[in-house]
Amino acid sequence: MPDLAWIIPLLILAFAIIVLMRTVRIVPQQTALIIERLGRYSRTLEGGIHFLIPFVDKVRANVDLREQVVSFPPQPVITSDNLVVNIDSVIYYSVNDAKSAVYEIANFIAGIEQLTVTTLRNVIGSLDLEQTLTSRDQINGQLRGVLDEATGKWGIRVNRVELKAIDPPMSVQESMEKQMKAERDRRAAILNAEGVKASQILTAEGEKQSSILRAEGSAQARILEAQGQARAIQQVFDAIHRGRPTEKLLAYQYLQVLPQLARGDSNKMWIIPSELTDALKGIGGMLGRGDTGRPGLGEEEVEVADGPADDVFESVSLADPSEALAKARQDVADVTTQEGRTSPAQGETPRS
Repeated sequence: MPDLAWIIPLLILAFAIIVLMRTVRIVPQQTALIIERLGRYSRTLEGGIHFLIPFVDKVRANVDLREQVVSFPPQPVITSDNLVVNIDSVIYYSVNDAKSAVYEIANFIAGIEQLTVTTLRNVIGSLDLEQTLTSRDQINGQLRGVLDEATGKWGIRVNRVELKAIDPPMSVQESMEKQMKAERDRRAAILNAEGVKASQILTAEGEKQSSILRAEGSAQARILEAQGQARAIQQVFDAIHRGRPTEKLLAYQYLQVLPQLARGDSNKMWIIPSELTDALKGIGGMLGRGDTGRPGLGEEEVEVADGPADDVFESVSLADPSEALAKARQDVADVTTQEGRTSPAQGETPRS
């Protein structure tokens, strides 16, 4: 029986290996092993090496303690305004107590899913569609509070709840798109109107400032021109006053101006100053008394010496123009008064 002698040692070796495997357990980090002894809970093994009693201790469950992510399929939910929306949700959870997760509930993943669906329907049922679309943070907070409270006895902690998508019906989506398009068009029209308004205001301000600057420039130019003319007149007046012109010189200047008054085809009426007639009378009177050698009315006797014209004008003593003009007007008034006295009264026949 040589073959039987080899089989028994092999069986003994296999049994020893099985016993060793059932005795020594190496548990990875963030993993928990639930151990039962003779069908009852014994202990929970965490990361490291552990020794069991073969055929007495048994591993009931291997629980992962890391944070898990579970995505649930879209769930139809009815809002407060009777619209059916499909909501995709994602839950982040972790196992805090491996014993409770194994013994308190048969399948905690299915329990979390059903609890999420019912809680989501309760929360969304109190909101309308617009609030549902704009209140994701509020919905997430309510879901997390309810789930964390319910799963606490299962040894599970819900860390975070997120809504991936909220899909309203197609008809509602089309209406929302039209509403959003109308809102964008309205905002674009408002922005365009505000831009036109700002442009017109800036243009008006620019025109106002330009008009003000042009008016100020024109005013300053007129002031400077008036000042220049005043200075020129003052200088001419001073030069004439220093030269002391006589009535003859003034009459001569008037005669030089007459051709300029008559210049032009449209001139039908001339305006001759009264001083010109007075000066002409004075010239006529002096020409009539030229042989007597007496000086004219209101005139000082002037001696004219032989020599250049400049010397003659320098030797002439000129009177003040204002005094000469006043004296000439007085002489004309006296002559007019005398003529009125000597003329016969209206309606009388002159004596022969």
